[in-house]
Amino acid sequence: MVLLSPAERDVVVARLRGAGCVWAEDETRLLVEAAGSPEALTGLVERRVTGEPLEYLLGWAEFCGERIGVQPGVFVPRARTALLVSAAAAVTGAAAAVVELCCGTGAITRALAGRLVAPRLLAAVDLDPAAVACARRNLTALAVPVFAGDLFDPLPPAWRGSLDLVVANAPYVPTAALDLLPAESRRYEAPVALDGGPDGLAVLRRVAADASSWLAPGGHLVAEIGEVQVDELRAVLTGAGLVPTVVRDAALGATAMTACRPGCGRHPDRAGRPG
Repeated sequence: MVLLSPAERDVVVARLRGAGCVWAEDETRLLVEAAGSPEALTGLVERRVTGEPLEYLLGWAEFCGERIGVQPGVFVPRARTALLVSAAAAVTGAAAAVVELCCGTGAITRALAGRLVAPRLLAAVDLDPAAVACARRNLTALAVPVFAGDLFDPLPPAWRGSLDLVVANAPYVPTAALDLLPAESRRYEAPVALDGGPDGLAVLRRVAADASSWLAPGGHLVAEIGEVQVDELRAVLTGAGLVPTVVRDAALGATAMTACRPGCGRHPDRAGRPG
């Protein structure tokens, strides 16, 4: 941590505010805490005013009350995704078998590990090598395996038909809308974590198509989406043999969908599940 005089702190705040940082005072405090020397602080401030995400500079993002390690290029967990965690926990039994697809930093798995009483299995998957490495660091203490590969492909075949929960914060931004994202996202985060194809649902269609074969009867798929995509994704999930429900949180500005494989009501703690 660098010690600054009030005048020096005001200079940093003014620079950040001039660069468009809405929470300039809070960012100044965090950068000052992160810097090991005045020179390091100057470098961090310069990077921030050019638009680099604050989380990359700090090396962490706050999510569901935890500090999640973040590295450049990896998708930064958003506050709105807390809805995905609460929606998933609400439909999942105490000893569930859980897989997070498109895991990024592994933030959702970390959060669910603290919400579920005694999950029998936690695992995560991502296609991006940088995200896989980041998630492994975040989940090492929990002994959670992180698989490198495309959606369900790298999972052990023995898990097919036995998962209680599949949670996916898959990319859902339509390709044509990528240029409308904040500069921090479109310039610094990996496109594979953002681009959802022509209507934003290309990846989620693939998840839905395979989910029934991986879920146990009564198991759930839970996914974050944009509000304008609700009707289309509902139709996709229904067509895949799942029973969808919309979940919204106005305070977070978030929308999610849960989708149950028929057989809802069966207890997820029965034998025969992975783990």
